[in-house]
Formats: sequence, structure tokens, C-alpha cells
Amino acid sequence: MAMESAQEIRKKIIDLGVEYFEAAHADKKFVAGQTFLPANGKVVDAADLSQLLEASLDMWLTAGRFAEQFEKEFATVFGTKYSLLVNSGSSANLVAFSALTSPFFKDRALQPGDEFITPACGFPTTVNPAIQFGMTPRFIDIDANTHNVTPELVEAAITPKTKLVMIAHALGNPYDAEKIAKICKDRGIWFVEDCCDALGAKVNGKNVGTFGDVATCSFYPAHHITMGEGGAVMMSSPSVKKFAESFRDWGRDCYCPAAKEDTCGKRYNWQMGDLPMGYDHKYIYSHIGYNLKVTDSQAAIGLTQLKKLPGFIKARQNNFLLLKNELISLGGNEFFEFPRHINGAEPSWFGFLVTLRNRNLNRAPILAALANKKIGTRMLFGGNLIKQPAYKNIKHTVHGSLENTDLVMMCSFFVGLWPGLTNEMLNYIAAEMITAVKAQEMAK
Repeated sequence: MAMESAQEIRKKIIDLGVEYFEAAHADKKFVAGQTFLPANGKVVDAADLSQLLEASLDMWLTAGRFAEQFEKEFATVFGTKYSLLVNSGSSANLVAFSALTSPFFKDRALQPGDEFITPACGFPTTVNPAIQFGMTPRFIDIDANTHNVTPELVEAAITPKTKLVMIAHALGNPYDAEKIAKICKDRGIWFVEDCCDALGAKVNGKNVGTFGDVATCSFYPAHHITMGEGGAVMMSSPSVKKFAESFRDWGRDCYCPAAKEDTCGKRYNWQMGDLPMGYDHKYIYSHIGYNLKVTDSQAAIGLTQLKKLPGFIKARQNNFLLLKNELISLGGNEFFEFPRHINGAEPSWFGFLVTLRNRNLNRAPILAALANKKIGTRMLFGGNLIKQPAYKNIKHTVHGSLENTDLVMMCSFFVGLWPGLTNEMLNYIAAEMITAVKAQEMAK
């Protein structure tokens, strides 16, 4: 009997993987009150497992052909010239920020003691890199309807020390990045868009993340597409791309792709710093960097997930409308304020955020009641960051009032609308939200 070739065995393994997935992950019946409905979740299929097996069988355990392909395809989809894969959305923020500290930017390089503008309501790792670097955050409030900053708030907060504006699009609902970009450009201020929760959202027909100098995205399972862990940094400036890549790849000056050498054609003909002439360029470091790359297995799943992105975005938009309409039909307008979006915005919703109209209601029993019904909820991340233990004593300034930030901290929460939730599940979530808030109103 002829021995099977490695390629034939490979095909069998992948075919069996598909067969296994379809047997092991068959759709399970939803049982109200028993099936857990998380606020976020991933949607994966046999194609994702098939691609994962392809990468695993290569046994190329760091970034390789799949990572290179994803970076090219994602930049095209996103609308920038370049994208760089990293191991998380938080790392993406770290790399995006760090690139702007490069001494090669001379007077524009971010320095310790410089000031940056960001909302007090947000996710910690949008602001952590700048704080840890020694910059001073200047916190601003959000709009109560969109849960985002406004161009007016940003412009009014600018001082002579302002060198950076770094803001996340809240829960997939975009702020007016076009106007903020112009404000920053006119003043020579760097603008970073954190798009970790907003992949595919648009402002005036243009993708968020394409307005700023740099943008970031996350591929954690809660997000629009997933690699398990993973993130990306996007930009169109060759210099920003070069420095971001350096910070991601140990801080090295060399730009050779993985497993390739002497791309520049003068590997042993460089002289930098106080190193001797001819020191191997692969071991010359122009920045104090990190190793934040992904594995090829992660990137492989990202490629199949990317094909599903348009459908995922549409599902999130449809689920938002379904949940909103169902809540309204049940009298939800009496109890909740719903998010709105600015003119010209096309949200790519991450979650369905509501704010209690009765500011005196205790939110905790409502969330506990929903949890008891197997419905997951989340806060708008850190609420007011400067009231968090980690930030209580940091050096910072505040422009204006943070009343809307505090309102969200006290009275808002979100439930899921990710593509894995069916109409039946969303209707159940809406009904239980009404039941929970009514019970708290009566108990008051």
C-alpha cells in the first residue's frame, strides 16, 4: 500500500477538523433563563478552525505568511496604507502612542510633561501609555446622548502644552473625527483614534481610524472580529509606520520581515550611535521597544474572520434597531435613555447602552436581576477614570465639568447585540430589562 503524502494527510486533518467543528459546535437550543447571553461574544465557524489548522500544521510559531497577508488585507479594508499586527488592542495603543515619541520627529516628538486630551469616561489602556510615559492627561466630559467627546469640547480644552489628542469611539458610535482631525492638524497636535470598539463605523462615508495620524483596533473575542488575542495599528504615514514597527519589534532599527535578511542590501555597512562601522543592522536599536507581535495562528483566524466582517457589522446594526424597537414597544422610553449618533455617522455598534431616566434608582439590583436571568451586562468601561483606584492620585487636569461622565458612571449599562444573539434572545433581553427596572421602581 502506497504511503500517503504529507499533503494528503494534511488535507485529511483539515477535513476532519471541519467535521469535528460541525459535530461539536452544532447550534444549541436557546432556553430562556438558562442559556447565558453575554454582553459580548465571538462568532466562529468551521472555516476559522480550518484556517487555524493550516497555520498550525505549518509549525511556524511566530508571525509569518498569514500575518503578512492579514496586514495587507486589513489595511485595504480599513482604508489606510499600512497596518501592523500586535498581540492585543492595548498593545496597539501602546505602539501607536510610542511611535509618536520617536526622537526622529524632533520638535513634534511627544515628551514627558507634555499634555494630552482624552475623555474621563473610557477604557484604561487608551490613556495608560501616555500616563506611564510621563505626559499629563487633560480630561474632558462627554456628550450625554452619544457618550462621545465633541469637537467643541476638544477645542476648548487645548492649551499651549497640548501635544496629543487620543480618544476612543464609544461602543462603536463614532464621534466627529473629521472635525477633530482638522482642529488637531491646524495646531500641529497628534491625533490618535482608538477604534477598538468601532471597527467598520463611518463618519460622512469614511471609515473611522482614517482621520487621525494613527488608529488602533482590537481582535479580542468581544470585538467585531477575533483572533482570540490580537490587535492592529493603522496609519498612512511611512515614518509613523516605520517607528511603530520598530517599537513593536524590540525597538530595532532593522525593517527586514520575519525570516528575511538584508532587505536594505547593506546589513554590515551601517554605523549608528557609538557602535562600530559594520555592526549587524539586525541588532541595532533605535528605540527602547518591546516584542508585541502575534503568532501566525492568530493571524490565520483573522483572515477568515475578516471575510465575515461586513455581515457582522450589518448584524450588529440590525440587532441594535431590533433591541431598541422592542424596548420602545414595551414602554422602555419611560425608563431608559437610548444612545444617539451624530449627523453623518454610521455606527458599528459594540453594545446597547442605556441610561436610567430615574437618576435616583439603584442600578445594582437591576444588574443583579438581569444576571439572575442569565443576561450579561457591562459598564461603559471605567466610568469616570479619575475616580478609579489606579488613577486617583495621578497628575492630571480637568477641563470643565464631568457631569455627563459621572451620570454614565452612576446610571448607565449595556447589554449585548453581537451577531451570535438571535431575535428571540434579543426580545427576551428587552423584556427582562423592563421587568427588572419596573421591579426596582416599585421597590423604591
